[in-house]
Amino acid sequence: METLSTAVDAPATTRDRVRQVTVLLGAVVAIAGAAVGSGAFGGQPIAEAAGGALSATATPLAPDSPAFSIWSLIYLGLGVYAVVQALPRQGADPRLRAVSWWVLASMLLNALWIGVVQAGSVGGSVVVIGVLLAVLAVIFVRLVRIAHTGAVTSVITDTTVGLYLGWVSVATLANIAAFLADAGVGELGLGATAWSVIVLAAAAALSVAYAVFGRTRPTVIVPIGLAMAWGLTWIGLGRTNGPVVDQTVATAAFAAAAIALLAPLVTSLAARRR
Repeated sequence: METLSTAVDAPATTRDRVRQVTVLLGAVVAIAGAAVGSGAFGGQPIAEAAGGALSATATPLAPDSPAFSIWSLIYLGLGVYAVVQALPRQGADPRLRAVSWWVLASMLLNALWIGVVQAGSVGGSVVVIGVLLAVLAVIFVRLVRIAHTGAVTSVITDTTVGLYLGWVSVATLANIAAFLADAGVGELGLGATAWSVIVLAAAAALSVAYAVFGRTRPTVIVPIGLAMAWGLTWIGLGRTNGPVVDQTVATAAFAAAAIALLAPLVTSLAARRR
């Protein structure tokens, strides 16, 4: 895999310092805003916003409620990342230079997504989460192509972005399904079960694509696989009990979760043997 420059001896510039401070302050605002907007401090929970379109029982592709606890881990990782990237010695780190603005953009987009949902716009939420997924994909590509610098910093960055991208990948599919259901076109001629299985197959294929592209960077793709497997498993569990039971979708979700979990392990091991 071709890598970009890994020189870390160049001195930090004024632009680097501005970036570090802006990302740190922006992260605080974005994470706090997301927490407040999601109902963590007594406001309206996301599951109840937009008429319940994004609740755990809104569509066959909605993950069960416990799945969303992964956000606590993602927010923790983003907070640690924001602090680490702001340390004086990290100013000239080439990986942080390449991704920090994008990471901040992702946090602001996540906060915007929550605001759009709270405003009741399911269609708008699809647009925002689509842009968020694209931003995270850019970060993923850069992290794969740029060699590791400091071990601790690289692992924090890779793990956080991996979990974030993996979860948002699953959430995007669920968000689209919620929009189609809310618009009254959720079955699209094939029926909810058939379309759900197709979407889950697409999720499995996407997890394999991530694993193949990032095969030389297991610190990124393993967290992606874990987060995707987590979300897909909770889709399966949600379809085995509760008001929206669908054994076919549950089986497909569990199979997709297994693929998401195993794909990065297989590709990483294959890359090491080469």
